[in-house]
Amino acid sequence: MPLTSETQSKIAEYLLQIKAVKLQPKEPFTWASGWKSPIYCDNRIALSFPVIRTYIRQQLVHLVQEEFGTPEIIVGVATAGIPQGVLVAQELGLPFAYVRSAPKDHGRQNLVEGEVSPGQRAVVIEDLVSTGKSSLKCIEALKERGLEVVGLVSIFDYGFEEAEQEFKKIRCRFFSLCNYEFLLQEALKGNYISQQEREYLQEWRLNPSSWTPA
Repeated sequence: MPLTSETQSKIAEYLLQIKAVKLQPKEPFTWASGWKSPIYCDNRIALSFPVIRTYIRQQLVHLVQEEFGTPEIIVGVATAGIPQGVLVAQELGLPFAYVRSAPKDHGRQNLVEGEVSPGQRAVVIEDLVSTGKSSLKCIEALKERGLEVVGLVSIFDYGFEEAEQEFKKIRCRFFSLCNYEFLLQEALKGNYISQQEREYLQEWRLNPSSWTPA
């Protein structure tokens, strides 16, 4: 059974409820990239809530099985994708590995941590997809080790055109439990934002790199 709108709305509701997602149209955040943003997402917070953590794990597992069958290994993207990936791998009874953001500066200088083998069918787990750069770097590292990356699954994605085009270029399918549109829909319904703020948030998503607060 494919991912339902009810599931996507429930994930959005949970993320808003525990403040894993914060919407501040009038006091925007500054991302590491330097972008000004009226939204900030930190899905690590969900790990502190057992009921929500369990629901996310179950839905990630369901999504992996629905779209990719049974892979041979689950791979997490450092750092926030690691705990989610471990939970998914444990549920599926599969090996787990993770990809660092940069190689270790000592020892074996690993970029990929864990036992991996050429030809393994891998599904990558991310906490969220924004521009997709960290995800694409992870996928590239796995391909260099000879793995077959069949796809990527995340908790949340912003739906940026840039990310979608980059994933298409490398022919990697990706799916998320919740996206930006469902988040805004749930935020409006739950009175986290007004209709005017929703329109403001939608404008940001169209051109986030050059957006400036009103």
